[in-house]
Amino acid sequence: MKVTQHLWFEKDMEAAVRLYTALIPGSTIRETTAVMADNPSGPAGSVRVLGFTLGGQSYMALEAGPLDPFNHSFSIMVEVETQAELDRLWAALGEGGVQEQCGWLKDRWGLSWQIIPARFRELMSDPDPAVIRRVTEQMMKMVKLDIAPLEAAAKG
Repeated sequence: MKVTQHLWFEKDMEAAVRLYTALIPGSTIRETTAVMADNPSGPAGSVRVLGFTLGGQSYMALEAGPLDPFNHSFSIMVEVETQAELDRLWAALGEGGVQEQCGWLKDRWGLSWQIIPARFRELMSDPDPAVIRRVTEQMMKMVKLDIAPLEAAAKG
């Protein structure tokens, strides 16, 4: 059995996937095809499908015109080790998009991303509820997550 996430793009699917696979290690474009039959989204050849791996996870993208826009009910979470990695991804994925509270952003295609430091998940697993509260309160003040203030909040 195989599980694959599926993303429906209105347009510019290939540009989006090329950016994603260039930014995230362990990523590659596997195949690109066109649907060679008339379908509700367009005539034969107008709907394109692209298979790719993103950070070792399997995805399928479809460029088939408007249906439902991306929303927060599906996001891609990327956990990074360093602030430099976080800053790099944040800048590239956020270009032309919308930055949101608590480490969320929407890229220029409307896909939601959560860019988080691995240290944040560790801090949120602390056995002391007061540490978790302080870290959460600090995170709620942020747009892009910043490891140093999260660490400071954990220490009290």
